[in-house]
Amino acid sequence: MWKAGMSSEIGKALQAVVDRVKQAAARRPQTLPNVTPRLVAVSKTKSPEKVVDAYQQGQRNFGENYVNELVEKSSDPQILSLCPDIKWHFIGHLQKNNVNKLLSVPNLFMVETLDSAKLADRVNSSWQRLRTVNTQRLKVMVQINTSGEESKHGLPPEETVNTVKHIISRCPALHFIGLMTIGRYGYDLSEGPNPDFQMLLGRRRELCESLQLPIEEVELSMGMSTDFEHAIEVGSTNVRVGSTIFGEREYPNTPSPEKRSKVVTEEAAEKMKHLTVTEQ
Repeated sequence: MWKAGMSSEIGKALQAVVDRVKQAAARRPQTLPNVTPRLVAVSKTKSPEKVVDAYQQGQRNFGENYVNELVEKSSDPQILSLCPDIKWHFIGHLQKNNVNKLLSVPNLFMVETLDSAKLADRVNSSWQRLRTVNTQRLKVMVQINTSGEESKHGLPPEETVNTVKHIISRCPALHFIGLMTIGRYGYDLSEGPNPDFQMLLGRRRELCESLQLPIEEVELSMGMSTDFEHAIEVGSTNVRVGSTIFGEREYPNTPSPEKRSKVVTEEAAEKMKHLTVTEQ
């Protein structure tokens, strides 16, 4: 059951983020589209109760990183009954063998992480097969690896135009709406604008010029809890914020901060004991 007592904590955090989104949007140069960015509340590892809580506060867009978790959460009876207008965004790495499972999610709104033409083809054919002829096209974004880190998924930046062109011309069941990036973690803004965000901005310009697309119709999904305000200021239209709304993520079998502190203290004491014995 949804617990009303939870709403004050998540509700206040959510409202604070919404306010910060609006304030960051107001600081953007007038050359950028005057639209309020979409806030995607990342509910990864969070309970259905917390999703319902945020929904009750007015939040509608939610993001998940793992297919199995999204399938389970989106089918939860509480969410199905209490969140009829929820919009699920898939924001994690999508493997081809999980496409059908992902596309079965009720209220799937957008897949933000297409990173190859072959994956786009698989999603396109599956969406055509799983949905009725009259259904809306599935909104998709193309993920770009702007930082060049091997640990990050996404297209090499130079493949952006050809991949988007393929989706637009060869994938009639998909509706391309923008580019997405994760970028490097912990970038120091005192060194200047985030180069990963600047890279995505540049790729959008190139894309729009090459394919004659209106720039206001190509969204940018960039910015998370630590940098969403900067991302909005430079042009992001879609930000993915999790821990700032819901608190730190809760991973199974992960010791609590108190337990971790105790373990570290015990390990330090044991090491000191060993050193003392060695010195003797």
